[in-house]
Amino acid sequence: MDRIVTASAARGTVSLVAGITTHLVRDARERHDLAPTASAAVGRLLTAAALLGTSLKGRERLTLQIAGDGPLGKVTADAWSTGTHAVGARAYARNPSADVPLNGRGKFDVARVVGGGSLQVTKNYEVGHPYNGIVPLVSGEIGDDVAAYLANSEQIPSIVAVGVLADPRGIRAAGGVIAQVMPGADESTIATLERASQAMAPVTTQIVDGADPAALIDAVAGSLEVKLFDTYDVRFDCRCTREKVEIVLLGLGKDELAKLASEQPETEATCDFCGERYVLSADDVRALSARA
Repeated sequence: MDRIVTASAARGTVSLVAGITTHLVRDARERHDLAPTASAAVGRLLTAAALLGTSLKGRERLTLQIAGDGPLGKVTADAWSTGTHAVGARAYARNPSADVPLNGRGKFDVARVVGGGSLQVTKNYEVGHPYNGIVPLVSGEIGDDVAAYLANSEQIPSIVAVGVLADPRGIRAAGGVIAQVMPGADESTIATLERASQAMAPVTTQIVDGADPAALIDAVAGSLEVKLFDTYDVRFDCRCTREKVEIVLLGLGKDELAKLASEQPETEATCDFCGERYVLSADDVRALSARA
């Protein structure tokens, strides 16, 4: 089971969250048969959603969606609370087979597979209307783009480092860390964070070397005194149900459903997020037609 840890530093003026998401990203890769570069992009966005998801309460839900003009197409990641100190997350890409050569540094060229575009963040609350924020992509590398959203839309200067390490056998390591500068932070605190973030090794390198979430937090916090808070379990989860599929089909209307039932013995729907297949017989569709 993957873990996420929350913390603070500098007398509460820095908020920190870090996690190991190797199993989460591996699950997403296997469900969607993601190509290597697609795995890196989807895994980074999924990790960012899971980390930010630790702030959700009750039935609140967070959605990160990148609309890029690269070969990967639209990428969407969701996160929500699944209980006390537990986060569920899911993600998919419009073109899971998208892949490009490694960049000049021998790394996954996530920026190229994503392309230019925008990042939209939606927060669904238990009461009231959803919140939507959208920012242009600053690099397409995912971490930089999430940091830009936090700084520009939520006015919270942030450091976001997310990474995925893969080889021909699959996902070797995945994880991330987010440091957010809260009101009251002094110049020395900010300078310490900046130095530490520039000096720290890539997240996946730290994980391969044995780092846990607390160690990732220490790395980005540098010499700041850290106070650890809660530990969260995180796993790939999905909110799809047969009932939700039926609701979508009901939207076709009585006549269209009756026609569908007469033309084919089965109607199949597949969840974009998890790949679950829902098969309805002609009798099932006729019953829906009667309800429409």
